[in-house]
Amino acid sequence: MAYAFDTLEYSKTLREAGIAPEHAKAHAAAAREFIMHEIVTKEDLRLSQELQTLQMTVRLGGIVAAGFAALAVLIKLT
Repeated sequence: MAYAFDTLEYSKTLREAGIAPEHAKAHAAAAREFIMHEIVTKEDLRLSQELQTLQMTVRLGGIVAAGFAALAVLIKLT
């Protein structure tokens, strides 16, 4: 889902409400930065999922390696 934020219309609405033009532009720019910072894209979600998959793979690999090491120690002791 994409969100659109019309900074020009926002600034215009503020000016019509009596806000000074330079203040209205600053408010619009600040609002755009805040909104764009909070938006998560499909690419962000895909990368997050890939990172979680990689973390699980590394954990499983560590568990398997520890199991083989423990088995090797047991074989060596017997």
